[in-house]
Amino acid sequence: MTKIILCGCQGHMGKTITELAKEKDGLEIVAGVDLKNDLTASYPIYSEIADVREQADVIIDFSHPSLLESILSYATEQSIPAIIATTGNGEAEIEKIHAAAEKIPMFFTYNMSLGINLLTGLAAKAKEVLGDGFDIEIIEKHHNKKIDAPSGTALMLADAVNDGSFEYVYDRHSKREARGKKEIGISSVRGGSIVGEHSVIFAGTDEVVELKHTAYSKKVFAAGALSAAAWLINRPAGLYDMKDMM
Repeated sequence: MTKIILCGCQGHMGKTITELAKEKDGLEIVAGVDLKNDLTASYPIYSEIADVREQADVIIDFSHPSLLESILSYATEQSIPAIIATTGNGEAEIEKIHAAAEKIPMFFTYNMSLGINLLTGLAAKAKEVLGDGFDIEIIEKHHNKKIDAPSGTALMLADAVNDGSFEYVYDRHSKREARGKKEIGISSVRGGSIVGEHSVIFAGTDEVVELKHTAYSKKVFAAGALSAAAWLINRPAGLYDMKDMM
């Protein structure tokens, strides 16, 4: 039985993971961490991870970047593998994740969907085949409650097609000039209840290639997180992602 501590358990993703875990054999959420405490939950909920007393095999984090340091401290002190799936982590936070991975198994990704990670590989292959003759634009769409932009997934896609020579452009209205050849445009849309949609556009002369992924339910991310939880335990210390699990 894989025992899980779920950080951000009362958020949309946390609740989805909770429901999906009930359908999975061999998985059990033994404790949750959230500022909101639902007394009807099937497991105890703590406002801080440091207060958790239940024994666990792995931590899944879908909370907030501000809680990352406390989660990493607890994970390293208790020698518990951790899956960091929270979006909005900056360079400083990512450095802390890398540091923790020197001591324990860490799983870090901008998107837990198997399809998105396939899209990332396809985009990298398309860039390799199409070369520099195609302009690259990335469009991401999410619900109106998402606070970070662009999405971490959009940046992951951009990094996959960037050989290090491209500049990311998030805003074109402030300057009136032709698009540069070494630009990757990244556009964000926020509205309604869009779960997640990402498109990578390769625009060439007289032809356009577009790669696209649409998530219709948060269950795709929850399923990926639970699969990663079962996969990560018993791994040696190090930094892992969806490519390793795939």
